[in-house]
Amino acid sequence: MTYVDGFVAAVPTANREKFKKHAEEAAEVFKEKGALKVVECWGDDVPEGQVTSLPMAVKCKPDETVVFSWIIWPSREIRDAGMKALMSDPRMQPDKNPMPFDGKRMIFGGFVPIVEK
Repeated sequence: MTYVDGFVAAVPTANREKFKKHAEEAAEVFKEKGALKVVECWGDDVPEGQVTSLPMAVKCKPDETVVFSWIIWPSREIRDAGMKALMSDPRMQPDKNPMPFDGKRMIFGGFVPIVEK
């Protein structure tokens, strides 16, 4: 069964192209390390909630856009090994491929799919 990593972040709207370049470069490394698919989505219809919402979860500022991303892996084991290898890959070091957003406000987690069609 596959394994999914999910991410939500607030990216400065002015950094859209920087983010896209960062994501494209990172996606290549993720795939080299075993990921099946990497998807990065730029927020288009992400409403602010009354009690909770994606913008609230990442403390999105007026000049930022919510980004929703996921990575599909063949298994949890391949994901764990891939992420470990990714963290030591020189191409993923902050000086080589800096995140064009505040990573401290990114939320993420790993998920076991229960329905795949």
